[in-house]
Amino acid sequence: QVQLVESGGGLVQAGGSLRLSCVASGRTFSTYTMGWFRQVPGKEREFVVAISWSGSTYYSDSKKGRFTVSRDIAKNTVYLQMSSLKPEDTAVYYCAVCPSDNYYYTPRSTTAYDYWGQGTQVTVSS
Repeated sequence: QVQLVESGGGLVQAGGSLRLSCVASGRTFSTYTMGWFRQVPGKEREFVVAISWSGSTYYSDSKKGRFTVSRDIAKNTVYLQMSSLKPEDTAVYYCAVCPSDNYYYTPRSTTAYDYWGQGTQVTVSS
């Protein structure tokens, strides 16, 4: 089993920044993709960004230029740097793991990911 723990969420004013972290522990995989998603009550979980084992990334169009994903493989940690935050970015942010032998795989569907964290709340005030 894989455990994912997100942190770094909180309350920030519009235009501000936050950095989320996600640490993976437990069962390890030789190669995997990590993704960030977000969800607001009453809506489906929305793709934010994925980073493959090779480091290739795929961003949701609306997040390009404002969000940046990075990772530290040695620490099994992925980060999401969010800047120029808007009230509509308010959501619970989740990280997820997709075990994959494809070094460049960056899936956008929630069904591709097998393991999920508990989420961290991000609230952006206007």
